[in-house]
Amino acid sequence: MKLDDSIELKSGKVLKNRCALAPLTNTQSNSDGTLHDDELNWLRRRTGFGLLSTCAAYVSEEGKAWDGQLGIAEDKHLPGLTRLARELSGTTSIVQLHHAGAKASLAPQRISADPSDGVRRASTEDLERVVNDFTQAAVRAESAGFGGVEIHGANGYLFTQFLAPEDNHRTDEFGGSLENRARLLRRTLQSVRKEVAPDFVVNVRISPVDLYARRGLTLSDAKQLCRWLAEDGADVIHLSLRDASGPAPFEEDKTPVVTAIREVVPPDVKIEVAGGIWNKESADRALETGADIVAVGKAGIIHPDWAEDVLNPSFEPVLPPWDPSRLREVAVGERFVSYLMKFPGLLVGGAPPRA
Repeated sequence: MKLDDSIELKSGKVLKNRCALAPLTNTQSNSDGTLHDDELNWLRRRTGFGLLSTCAAYVSEEGKAWDGQLGIAEDKHLPGLTRLARELSGTTSIVQLHHAGAKASLAPQRISADPSDGVRRASTEDLERVVNDFTQAAVRAESAGFGGVEIHGANGYLFTQFLAPEDNHRTDEFGGSLENRARLLRRTLQSVRKEVAPDFVVNVRISPVDLYARRGLTLSDAKQLCRWLAEDGADVIHLSLRDASGPAPFEEDKTPVVTAIREVVPPDVKIEVAGGIWNKESADRALETGADIVAVGKAGIIHPDWAEDVLNPSFEPVLPPWDPSRLREVAVGERFVSYLMKFPGLLVGGAPPRA
């Protein structure tokens, strides 16, 4: 298995290589969620990736997390999305569908599994609406001409707020057992899969284990969740990790997370993994541990042609801190540059590295 090998997904779509651009927050859309040229230019410059994802696109106003976030919540977003899909024709392009839940800082009213400051406990009717919002967003993505969608179930957003036992103390059908905590994500996947064409890619991104704090996400639960997601129609299960080929940080089992998931998922369901991949060595290691597709984030910012560059034996990735002028040369817009300035040690002149 090589990075430049093509790969066929369960839906029939063929990716031209096993390299993916991870969905990256970039704040480059207009305030109403419509497409801005900076967002288009950023993605169009990176069509060498076999799988190319937009940033997290909000499926409803109540799930919107930041200014400049791409929207797929209303038909007014369709013209820009259609233009974007058309410009990304050189790859398999997908829209990441997103609801921030308790983290929806721009929402007029926030919902989550449990109540907290400024956050309302989601009712059954709220959750029915969430499923419908994701489903309608997927239909819009298909109508716009994208090759698929990715349901964002990772990184502490709405679905993770239901999956994590430390964040979900409900006693109804959406809380308690893993089966109940996974119900919202599973219903959403089932609904989306039902309403789009069989050859439309439907992926799911999850945080399979605790990474930075203990929220109760365990590898054993992740294995069962991935079995269910495979049954429910996922083409690709995308694992969000710190170390793409490493074990769960807080668990005694030192089996690589990818390996453990690959062992329980049918071979026609592909595993994508993100986490610290910069060069061919780290990418190959992820493939060797069981991944089918490797996703890069930061490396894809500074190296828009990473999928090709990484095959060159002399390739050495440019590590942070980066000069902002160099980013502008690779279609990183001014608002994206300003956003990256906030991350410690990432840009010259930005936030200082952590001690």
